[in-house]
Amino acid sequence: MTHDLQRNKRNAVEFYRMAYEGDPSGAVERFVGAEYIQHNPDVEDGPEGFIEYFERMAAEYPDKTLEFRRVIAEGDLVALHTHQVWPGSEEYVTMDFFRFDGSGQVVEHWDSIQKVPPHSKSGRPMY
Repeated sequence: MTHDLQRNKRNAVEFYRMAYEGDPSGAVERFVGAEYIQHNPDVEDGPEGFIEYFERMAAEYPDKTLEFRRVIAEGDLVALHTHQVWPGSEEYVTMDFFRFDGSGQVVEHWDSIQKVPPHSKSGRPMY
């Protein structure tokens, strides 16, 4: 099966942006397929777990920001590399991986998050 990589990249960005900015129900309705498998240990499996997590994050951290640094697609996967700033100026680098079905709907998610350290031995940023 061939995947429309550009469509999947657009869908991954819009899905994540909508959820992050406070509309996880809309994101699920628009972009999630027949199943949603979640690998983040802090989020329950399925669309309901995703919605609950992002609704809680929006309520607890309304001023958080998100910047997409890289969007990479291969096969049925899209990877997002983001910079997030949370209240108190805590900065995080995240990497999210989404698996898509043949119609461009998200059906599986993995992620990794790391706090941006105050210093880098290499002198380079994490992006």
